[in-house]
Amino acid sequence: MNEKSNAFLETEPVGKLMRKYTVPCIISLLVAALYNIVDQIFIANASYLGSYGNAANTVVFPMTVIALAVAVMIGDGCCAFVSISLGAGRKEDAHKSIGSAVVLCLLASVVLTAIYLIFSEGILTAFGGRVNEETFRHSKEYFFWISVGVPFYMFGQAMNPIIRSDGSPKFAMASTLAGAVVNIILDPVFIFVFRWGMMGAAVATVLGQILTAVFSIWYLCHMKAVKLGRSSFGFHLNLARRYLALGITSFLSQISLVAAMAAIQNMVLHYGSLDEVFGQAEFAQIPMAVLGIVMKFFQIVISISVGLAAGCIPVVGFNVGAGRSDRVRSLFSRLLACEAILGAVALFIVEVFPRQLIGVFGAANESVYYTDFAIKSFRTYLCLMPLATVNKGTFIFLQSVGKALASTAISLIREVVFGVGFALLLPIFFGLDGVLYSMPVSDLLTFVIAAVVIVRTYRSLRTSKEA
Repeated sequence: MNEKSNAFLETEPVGKLMRKYTVPCIISLLVAALYNIVDQIFIANASYLGSYGNAANTVVFPMTVIALAVAVMIGDGCCAFVSISLGAGRKEDAHKSIGSAVVLCLLASVVLTAIYLIFSEGILTAFGGRVNEETFRHSKEYFFWISVGVPFYMFGQAMNPIIRSDGSPKFAMASTLAGAVVNIILDPVFIFVFRWGMMGAAVATVLGQILTAVFSIWYLCHMKAVKLGRSSFGFHLNLARRYLALGITSFLSQISLVAAMAAIQNMVLHYGSLDEVFGQAEFAQIPMAVLGIVMKFFQIVISISVGLAAGCIPVVGFNVGAGRSDRVRSLFSRLLACEAILGAVALFIVEVFPRQLIGVFGAANESVYYTDFAIKSFRTYLCLMPLATVNKGTFIFLQSVGKALASTAISLIREVVFGVGFALLLPIFFGLDGVLYSMPVSDLLTFVIAAVVIVRTYRSLRTSKEA
């Protein structure tokens, strides 16, 4: 096998490569995000579940993100490391890091599943599940089945970027898409025909995840640029340390989102109870359900944003390994432009069509308070989307060029210092509205930092080219 079987990454036009890798990556991540969103749409439109089931879905969602955080840390880190290794001609590092990633993902998923099943009630309570008894009952049912599927979910998500690093972005996309199609088909059957409620939504999701995992296993046995053997599948601690360092930003971007969700959901629980309307028992679950929907739309946009950046990782990593900083700089420029356009389009949608968006999530079956709060939430919480997408693209690009420390630091500041801090602080002064203000304030302050990093990154790439 040619030591640089992915050498086309250094020679093909940058724009062509970006389209080839980012489109399948975007679709893969978007489809992965749609798993939970599709559940919520069908749950919201089932009259016997409604906003109670919607709120339950919101409560459980952070636990799915925790599983995703661990999976992408392993998968994205390994993807970046494999791409750099192939660019530098280090085949042994490439195949052993993939085998190590498989072993690590399986161990981590089993441990996480056990934690979820043993401590389910405490976990759900921590994320606002006790807003009322009906919501808590639905949360427990949904969480149990989602927990059972965690190993399949994590394996499929971790292998997806690794498959892309092997030069097969379309297969990575197809495997995720197949699972999502199964979920979309089975959700209405289980929820409306069999009337299995929250269990039906969760089981449909898990069956789709199992299919994606099966496709991933098949591909590992038929890789192209990297060939796996028995010697590949060990823990290989030295390699694991190196690729996990590259994946730590992906982990933090997801896990810190969980911290922000916990803060937001608990602030919604507390300050919603003090609200004149939402303090009433029959409306108590509405803020939780609505904020979950708004965050799901945000997740769709961010999935595209991450897909744009993560899709570039194999291309950027290979060219970094090959010393082509000119091509890396060109990719960065194109990425930032695409991220800004994406954010602008998303902003237009939430400001002009919030009523139509909430209508998809069962507004017709709810009170006017549900719709009014949703419109306000969409327009306020997501009002600086262009900055959010540019910030996210910058974090991941830094990761792909090997600047894990800078990427990790900025990501932590955005998600933990600002995201959690303002979610806890602003409601003290503005009540429930303060929760909505926390997102745009965090994005604005993060962009100020990101702008400085962007300028410095351009300078370093230019200096590297001149050298």
